[in-house]
Amino acid sequence: MKKSNQEAAEKITFKNLRRLYFFALLTIALTIIISQFLVQYNLNQQLSDSKIINFSGKQRMLSQKIVKEVLILHYVSDSATAKKTSHLKEVLEIWKKNQNALKNGSDSLAFPKEKSETLSKLYLEINPIFNKIAQTTDSFLLNLQQKKSASENQKLVQIILENEGVFLSKMNQIVTQYDLEAHEKVTEQRRIEYWIFGFTLLVLLLEFFFIFKPTNKKIERLIAQLLSSEKKALKLAYDTEIISEIKENSVKELKSLNYAMENTLLYCRISPDGSIIHIGEKFAKLLNYTKFLSNKKFSEVLTEDEKEQVNFDRLIFEKQRSGWQGEIKIVNKDEKEIWLDLSMVPVMIKKDELELLIVCFNITERKKAQREVERLNLENTTEKINQQKIISSKIVENQENEQNRIAKEIHDGIGQMLTGLKFSLESINLDDREKSEQKIEYLKKLSLDIIKGVRTATFNLMPPELSDHGIVSSLAKLTQELSKLTGKEILFYNKTDFDQRLDSLIEINIYRLTQEAINNAIKYAESSHIIVQLSHSETLLSIIVDDNGKGFNVNSVNKKRNSESGMGLLFMKERIQYINGRVFMNSIPGEGTRITFNIPILK
Repeated sequence: MKKSNQEAAEKITFKNLRRLYFFALLTIALTIIISQFLVQYNLNQQLSDSKIINFSGKQRMLSQKIVKEVLILHYVSDSATAKKTSHLKEVLEIWKKNQNALKNGSDSLAFPKEKSETLSKLYLEINPIFNKIAQTTDSFLLNLQQKKSASENQKLVQIILENEGVFLSKMNQIVTQYDLEAHEKVTEQRRIEYWIFGFTLLVLLLEFFFIFKPTNKKIERLIAQLLSSEKKALKLAYDTEIISEIKENSVKELKSLNYAMENTLLYCRISPDGSIIHIGEKFAKLLNYTKFLSNKKFSEVLTEDEKEQVNFDRLIFEKQRSGWQGEIKIVNKDEKEIWLDLSMVPVMIKKDELELLIVCFNITERKKAQREVERLNLENTTEKINQQKIISSKIVENQENEQNRIAKEIHDGIGQMLTGLKFSLESINLDDREKSEQKIEYLKKLSLDIIKGVRTATFNLMPPELSDHGIVSSLAKLTQELSKLTGKEILFYNKTDFDQRLDSLIEINIYRLTQEAINNAIKYAESSHIIVQLSHSETLLSIIVDDNGKGFNVNSVNKKRNSESGMGLLFMKERIQYINGRVFMNSIPGEGTRITFNIPILK
C-alpha cells in the first residue's frame, strides 16, 4: 500500500513537472519565433530600400544621358543619326518606366505602392518636370523623324536643358528621403530587437519565480502528503473489511426487494438515449416484451406508432434531468388500448452516469369509466342545449313576426291617418283668430310628435333594410335614423368592408343586440357621441359600440337583476347565446362604455 501510494505521487509529480517545463519551453520558443518573424519582416521591408535608392540614382543618370543624346543629335549630324535616335528612344522608355515604378509601385520590382507623405509630395512636385522633359523629348524625336528645321529643335533642346537641372535637384531630394527612411527602419529594427531581448529576459524571470520555484515547494508538500496518505490508507483498509460485510447483507436485501418489484410493479430502467437496461417481468408481460427485442428502444417497445415513438424519445431527451410524470395511452400488439400513469425519475448511478427509472400504474379501467361518465354528461348537456336553442329560436321568430305585423299596421294605418289630420288642422279658419292660431300651432306640434313617435316605433319593430340588404345596410340605416330622431352624433363604420349575408335569425339577433346597446347609451348613459364599428375575420364577426356617456360599474349592475338596466344587460347576454356568440362589457364611471359582440361566421 505504501509503495503504491508513493508511485502514484511520483507519477503525479512528474506529470505536473512535464507540463510546467513544456509550458516554459513553449513560451521561450514562441518568443523566439515571434522575434524572428518581426526581424524577417523588417528585413524584407528593407530589401527593397537599396533597390529603390539604386533606381532613384539611376533615374538621375538616365536623365543626364537623355540630355546628352539630345545635344549630340541636335548639334552633330552624321551617318549614325538613325542609330542614335533609336538608342535615345530606348533610354527614354526605360526612364519613363522606372519613374512610373518608383512613383506608383511595382509588384515585379517589389516596389511598394504606399509611400510616406514626404515622398508623395516630392513625386507630386517632380511629376510636371518629368512630364515636361518626356513630352519635349518625344517632340524632338518626332521633329527629327519629320526632318524639320533646326530652329524648332533648338527651342525644344532649350526646354530640356532648363528642366534637367530642376529634375536632378528634385531626384536628389527623393534619393535623400529614401535613404533617410531606410535609416529610420534600421533604427526601428534595432529598437524592436532590444524590446524582444528585454521581454525574453522578463519571461525567464517570471518562469523562475512563478513556475520553477513554486514547483519545488509543491514537490515538498506532495511528499508530506504521501506520508500522511499512508496512514490514512491503513485505516481505510480496516474500514473496507467492515463495509464488505455490510455490502453482502445489502445485496441479500436488494435481491428480496428486486423479486418483489419484478412481480408487483410496472417498472423499467433505461439509459438517457432510451435504450432498455432492465424491465420488470410484469411490465414485460403487459408490453409483450421478450429477450429477442433487447436491441429495441423503450419507445419502440411501448408503441408501434412511429410518430408516438419520436414524441416519447423527445420527452426522454428533454426531461432526463428534471424527470416527468403524466398519463399516456398506448396500443399493444393485440390492438388493445392501455392507459398508463407514468413517472420518469432520473437516478445518478455514478459520476456522469445517469439512468432513468420508469414506474407505471395501469389506469385503463379508470379511464374507461371516466370517459363513459364524460360521454353521458356530454349527451345530456348537448340535448338540453339543443332543446333550449329550438325553444329560443321559436320565441324569437314569433316575436319578430308579431312585431313585423304590428309595424305594418302602424305604418299603413295610424301613420297615414295622423298625417292627414295634420294637413286638415292646418287648413282650419275660425273667427277667433288668436285662439285658433294658438290651438292650431299646438295641434301641429302634437301631430308632428305623434308622427315622429309612430315612425320611430315602426323602424324599431322591423327595418325593411334587414331583409332586403342585410346586416351592414340595416345597421347603417339604424344609426342614421336614430341620429336624426335623437339629435345625437351616432356614426357607423364598416372597418373591414364586410358584405356577406348571414342566416336571417343571426342577422335579426345582431340587429337587436346593436339596437339595444345604442338605446341603452341614449337612455341611460346620457352620451352625446356614439360610434358603432363592424369588423370581421375568416371565422368571427365583431361589433363594437362605444359611447362617451357617464359609464357605470359593471359588477354592481349585474347584481341588480330586477332593475331596468340590469335586465337589459341580461337580455343581451341571453340573446347573444342564441347565435353562439359572446358579449364583453367594459365601462369606467365618468368616461364611457364599450360593448363588444363577437359572433362566429359559419361557412
